[in-house]
Amino acid sequence: MARKKQYIEEQVIEKAMALFWREGYETTSMQMLEKEMGINKFSIYASFGNKDGVFLESIKCYRQKIKEITEKLKVSSNGIKGLKQYFYDFIEFSKDATLRKGCLITNAANELSQNANPKIKEELSKFTNNIRSLFANNLKQEENFNSTEVEEKADYLIISMFGLASASRVFNDTQLHNYIENIFKSI
Repeated sequence: MARKKQYIEEQVIEKAMALFWREGYETTSMQMLEKEMGINKFSIYASFGNKDGVFLESIKCYRQKIKEITEKLKVSSNGIKGLKQYFYDFIEFSKDATLRKGCLITNAANELSQNANPKIKEELSKFTNNIRSLFANNLKQEENFNSTEVEEKADYLIISMFGLASASRVFNDTQLHNYIENIFKSI
């Protein structure tokens, strides 16, 4: 007879997501996950398979957390203004008290090795491509861009977003504001 789980998966995954976001994928050990999630290795393996399984579930959790600002961008009819607002919204979203954590996806992408689990790489890519599509859709609202320019500018913005996510962990509000303003001067 199977034992009943003594925890709620969504809650322990949220704790794991926070740990990965704060410490990074590579640095996070199973021992750290046990402590943060409040469950033992056996339960982690039984529910999620391994560290990679926990991380894949953490990406889903992150997608839900960031949904408020991505949905705002998805329904925006403000073109470039909406995109710029998304960058500022992201800065607020990434705050944890006075500390900025950057983006879970960017943080993980920056540290993964070439030999990383292909499923993780695929999920990171899928997430990034989804955000890039939102950027392209908002750029299409601008009458002065042809389809080639939309695609080029969407690429520029997603790479700029990666830069912002990384920079947000180190630089102050004024520097981040200047960075965002300069990104959009070149659009």
